[in-house]
Amino acid sequence: MNRREALQRAALLLGVAITPSILQGVLRAQTPAAGAKPQFLTAAQFATAGAVAERILPRTDTPGAIDVGVPAFIDLMAGKYMTDAERRTFTAGLAEVETKSLAAHQSAFGKLSPAQQDALLTAMAEAAQSKRGTFFHQIKELTILGYFTSEPVGRNVTHYDPIPGRYQGCIPIAEVGNRAWTRS
Repeated sequence: MNRREALQRAALLLGVAITPSILQGVLRAQTPAAGAKPQFLTAAQFATAGAVAERILPRTDTPGAIDVGVPAFIDLMAGKYMTDAERRTFTAGLAEVETKSLAAHQSAFGKLSPAQQDALLTAMAEAAQSKRGTFFHQIKELTILGYFTSEPVGRNVTHYDPIPGRYQGCIPIAEVGNRAWTRS
């Protein structure tokens, strides 16, 4: 299996449809470090994209989207690998998030409480459910893709082993570092 097949299968498992332009970008890009500056989005768009990504994958006992550089990944994908139509949808969606935030709470999205951000994003997700190619689909796809293809997540969360050994189906968990792959 090559990297392209692995990414396609991972996307299917995650329930994410990867567009050709996104797939092309992932195959060429590595997730930039957290704290990177925007190269293609404006500073306000970058901040909004980062705040939305962090609500989709917040920090818990694992790193959040911002911790692994997802906003910089989104910036790179939007600037280099999206089509013009995809980019227009994406930037219009970022503007819509800010417009709805200002209308409902008189504050920028990034300054809202997590509960307020969740309410706004839930409304957008519900509105996008029966549609295709919306901003919400794009931001969710980019966030999940940027997160699970980042090196910190591969090393420390999914414990990806690029050179696997032989398969042993039944071994005591103590022999593999007491790591359970699922949690109850």
